[in-house]
Amino acid sequence: MAKREIKFSLVYRDMWQSSGKYVPRVDQLEEVAPAIIDMGCFDRVETNGGAFEQVNLLFGENPNVAVRRWTAPFHKAGIETHMLERGLNALRMNPVPADVRELMFQVKHKQGTDIARSFCGLNDHRNLRLSVEYAKKAGMTSQVALSITNSPVHTVEYYMGVVDKVVEYGCDEICLKDMAGIGRPTFLASLVSEIKRKYPHIKVQYHGHTGPGFSPASMLEVARAGADYLDVAVEPLSWGKVHPDVITIREMMRADGFAVKDLNMDAYMEVRRLTQKFIDDFLGYWINPSNAKMTSLLVGCGLPGGMMGSMMADLKGFQGAINAAQRAHGRPEMSLDTLMVKLFEEVEYVWPRLGYPPLVTPFSQYVKNTALMNLFNMLNDKPRWTTIDKDTWGMILGDMGKLPGPLAPEIIELAKSKGLSFYDGVPQDNYPDELPKFRQMMKEEGWDEGEDSEELFEFAMHERQYRDYKSGVAKQQFNKELADFRAKAGAPIIVKRPVVEMPKFDVREYAEKYPHAVPVQAKAKGQLLWEVDVDAPSAAPIAGAPVEKGKPMGYVQTWYGMEELIPAVTGRVVAVLGKQGDEVEKGEIVAFIQE
Repeated sequence: MAKREIKFSLVYRDMWQSSGKYVPRVDQLEEVAPAIIDMGCFDRVETNGGAFEQVNLLFGENPNVAVRRWTAPFHKAGIETHMLERGLNALRMNPVPADVRELMFQVKHKQGTDIARSFCGLNDHRNLRLSVEYAKKAGMTSQVALSITNSPVHTVEYYMGVVDKVVEYGCDEICLKDMAGIGRPTFLASLVSEIKRKYPHIKVQYHGHTGPGFSPASMLEVARAGADYLDVAVEPLSWGKVHPDVITIREMMRADGFAVKDLNMDAYMEVRRLTQKFIDDFLGYWINPSNAKMTSLLVGCGLPGGMMGSMMADLKGFQGAINAAQRAHGRPEMSLDTLMVKLFEEVEYVWPRLGYPPLVTPFSQYVKNTALMNLFNMLNDKPRWTTIDKDTWGMILGDMGKLPGPLAPEIIELAKSKGLSFYDGVPQDNYPDELPKFRQMMKEEGWDEGEDSEELFEFAMHERQYRDYKSGVAKQQFNKELADFRAKAGAPIIVKRPVVEMPKFDVREYAEKYPHAVPVQAKAKGQLLWEVDVDAPSAAPIAGAPVEKGKPMGYVQTWYGMEELIPAVTGRVVAVLGKQGDEVEKGEIVAFIQE
């Protein structure tokens, strides 16, 4: 009897995404592609999706060019390429209109992407219906990813309820997206067995991070249960918070009686060498060393390993303020490790009370942010839930989909006390089509919509970052950030791209230009945050962005917490005088609003 084959996908994009801020440039991706192909063991490669587009824009580079050139050699070799997209949020952190979502699948297929891996962080099948339909219509393979987590409500029956609906919509494959690596091996095997029993024609792929240590056992169990594909990585980015290495998993599968493709070790070592070369070139500056380590601390809190870097940065930022409060109350200061454990414990407290949202982008950030603010407020003798940001409220109220579990009564009461209402309709209905608006704006700017309307898509998906790319501001900012890192490391400062001068802002100039505009002033000294959890300097609102009187348009992070930036009038932004992360003084004007 012939052995059943297990096939492998190299998650090259996700290796970088789970390690640091950036991915390799397109010239580096083209350099490593032949060696990946020569390894001979991959039927698929994850090439793009998720943050890939934004990262290229932050480089000051065109992501459409990157996708076309990166997928081309794999197509020539007969290797499938797949992308990751976030359902309602597509390729960004917030909801996307349906017409922009549809255009995305058309563009990405024409650029060379074969498989669309679509997930909803809440596992709400309503957010996945259009992903399936649009992917199929564009000629792509539709793979729906289940966001895997471990909780009382996330049962096999729960997940099969999602599978039943997306199969009804027409999806071709199911992926078990074990983004935190906390899926228990026997549970995952039971889920795969049930999928294969009910839908034997459906391919199943497993994607699991190694952070808590379950992944190799999970891979063996899902393979025995009938899984077809396994996502793996290569050194020096395998293991740690990323993915198991292909060598280990391939040998484990072969020892268990599965058929696996041969692996060219010379080519493996070349991929390994080039990946390290890219790290040494510049990408390593943004890779937190802790991402190279596995930790069982992630088993309890369930946070995805890829968040550890940003989470530790958050804690470092809050440590000074927390210890200042500790000293003021006559209490001992806390080390970073102590704060980390306290944050993990608070996440464990917060998560079930917020309805058990799977801890994947963006909901992992929402839960972490709420836990962090709870911790900060409690150490300042304030109650829990004092500070909840608007995006987290959107999740709580159902604007982004149905939560898997019930909200705690205290959260429901808090929402009612604020006069907030819950929404149980289809989330997509809240976001009307926008392509005509963006077409008109491109026409006004004199910009071409590009081959297969790919530039229109990029502008509509990532307006702010696209404008920064077109103006040259993004390239200048990236070069400066890299030069600063190299200077701190004592390395020569090499700027490979021309520097574009940033615009200089003068308060008097704007006051004269917009005599009837109303200034927005910082209420306190601190760090200017136009968008919480966004660290790009370009995250400030663009000119023309609407704001509403009395509703926060941004924040200043002070040593004692967040101060809101509240516009005094309803209108549109006509000027922004401060970029994300600037230090501002109390009373400083950071924007002008025109009624």
